[in-house]
Amino acid sequence: MSEPGSLIRALSGRPLPRNYHSYVINEVGLAIVSGQLAVGTVLPNDAEMMARFDVSRTVLREALKTLEAKGLVEARAKVGTRVLPQSRWNLFDRQILSWVQLSGPDAALLAGFFDIRRVVEVEAAGLAAQHRTAEQMRLLHYWLNQRSAMTGMPEPFALAEFELHRVIGEASHNPFLRAASGLVEFGVVVSVARRLGPDLSVAPEGLSAQKAPLYVALLAAIESGNEPGAKDAMALIIAADRITALAV
Repeated sequence: MSEPGSLIRALSGRPLPRNYHSYVINEVGLAIVSGQLAVGTVLPNDAEMMARFDVSRTVLREALKTLEAKGLVEARAKVGTRVLPQSRWNLFDRQILSWVQLSGPDAALLAGFFDIRRVVEVEAAGLAAQHRTAEQMRLLHYWLNQRSAMTGMPEPFALAEFELHRVIGEASHNPFLRAASGLVEFGVVVSVARRLGPDLSVAPEGLSAQKAPLYVALLAAIESGNEPGAKDAMALIIAADRITALAV
């Protein structure tokens, strides 16, 4: 569940793991991120966890190794596997971000996230204005149209908005900005989720209207090679998302 789009698919509810290995990772990882397993908790021994999840020792060990690589747990001889604090988590990991979203991120975490997202995406927009290709502009206009067309459908709408930002990252020609797509997707999902009703319904005005002029201005600036204008437009988009995400 770490591929692009996996966070968006979680908008319609908790995603289903694809196999036993994914199931164990998902269940334990979500329990840690949501606080059900508190920091410092030592996980049950292998026999107990094998029985609980109905998996082999091999599957369990591989799952725990994956969680350890993500910074969620730490295995120590004669102590066991204990839960690590948030400061150790790899918050750039798309799967951890999905668990954060499912758990309901707190305001402090979201504020920190939007600080980073602003730095990353404003720079990407400026570089895209310098390096975008004709094909990338075609894709940007396509996804802008899809964003408008899918305004009443949360998942397709979120995908279109994510693709707009992802293509801008590609157009930056900076491999590190391209690799930040998990952060971008998380930002889109958080802002869309905050605008849905309790039953995941969409308001009559749809999802696209709020930022539509900002995206039009962003694409115009990128297409014309206006680096400052592209940065300003992206900064306004991130600011709008931040306000939505942190609204009480």
